[in-house]
Amino acid sequence: MTDNASTSNKLKGKVAIVSAAAGAGIGQAVAARFGHEGATVVITDSHERRVGEAAARLSRDLGREVQAFKVDVRENADIVKCVEATMMAHGKIDILFNNAGINKIGPFWELSDEEWQKILDVNLSGTFRFSRAVAPHMIDRKSGVIINVSSIAGWMSNVGRGGQAAYAAVKAGVMGFTRATATDLGPYGIRVNAIAPGLVYNEFLEKLHDKPWFEEKRKETVLGRMGKVEDITAAAVYLASDDSSFITGEVLNVSGGWYMHA
Repeated sequence: MTDNASTSNKLKGKVAIVSAAAGAGIGQAVAARFGHEGATVVITDSHERRVGEAAARLSRDLGREVQAFKVDVRENADIVKCVEATMMAHGKIDILFNNAGINKIGPFWELSDEEWQKILDVNLSGTFRFSRAVAPHMIDRKSGVIINVSSIAGWMSNVGRGGQAAYAAVKAGVMGFTRATATDLGPYGIRVNAIAPGLVYNEFLEKLHDKPWFEEKRKETVLGRMGKVEDITAAAVYLASDDSSFITGEVLNVSGGWYMHA
């Protein structure tokens, strides 16, 4: 996956870790865009084979090595190993893009304790663990950017017509965590923001929904289309670069007007 349109080296010389970057969606696209903007990219995923294959593709596309680590964000040891190896190889971490997330759609009363806990652990606790691991290194340099992936589900209780209680809860938690950590890290020159996507198309969604569903969602957006990964990568570059140097503790709504937050 590549996303090299209109790049301008805004991240030249930066070192970025992108979690959950082996799939067909946002993570791999953001890693590619960061690389095309000049960043040295490190990617992680819980699936060892897929993350290795994704790193090989990105390395070929970028013409330089992209490191890959198997990281289950529920396992602190995996995260610490990745962060320490990145520091050893590159001496710094400028950007952390917290992308790991899962969901299970259905009435909340049908969720098991194990399903609820897994959604909490991956989406919210995983964001906490990765942020906690990189923060001391950023504090030492008094510089850094953390970008968390939330969702308009954190604001919009009826997104997708229900069945999103666990997902909405953790994504609202990511928003609160973003504001609180921005407050903690601001005195050290570190910015923390989040992106709240609406519906972002990828091929996997076609396995879950039929054509009428896509048409319905398209009509619900003010701009009359579903989101593309390029919409999210552009927002990620903006928040990671000096273009947003006076912005922290914010949640950037990227939903085409499906939800309007002010």
